[in-house]
Amino acid sequence: MKIAMALVAALALGAPAVTLGGDKALVIPALDIKSQLADLVAQAKPTGSAGPVIASYGNLGLMLSVRTASGVGELHQRFDDLMIVQEGTATLVTGGSLVDPKPGDNGEVRGTSVQGGASKTIGVGDVVIVPAGVPHQILLAPGMVYKSVVAKIKES
Repeated sequence: MKIAMALVAALALGAPAVTLGGDKALVIPALDIKSQLADLVAQAKPTGSAGPVIASYGNLGLMLSVRTASGVGELHQRFDDLMIVQEGTATLVTGGSLVDPKPGDNGEVRGTSVQGGASKTIGVGDVVIVPAGVPHQILLAPGMVYKSVVAKIKES
């Protein structure tokens, strides 16, 4: 939780991919985040999403996420997700179960959707924490562009 709270204060920032070490700190200006997210929209359109890792340190991976279409159902067995919505609105579905789950790399499981979960509308400025092991899905209205900064925090 200590890491999550530090990220809440720092995640309105962004930069090219960097690996931190030692006693270094990283500050990524908010304008850089905004610019990088804007640049990702064209990349996201063909597949519905784009999301490069921009920094990593120990058990933390920081990435940008742009969605132009609804995502699939997901479950991360080893990672908590901390998302800060930068632009757009979406429906976040959490809980329930994955439909047609398929295991992937690094404890990731994806399905066509989430069934039986709770739905909540999320928008600009909202901070979302999805613990490891919780099925989730982001649904977008047609034509919506959704942008967020995402921290992947590996469970120890």
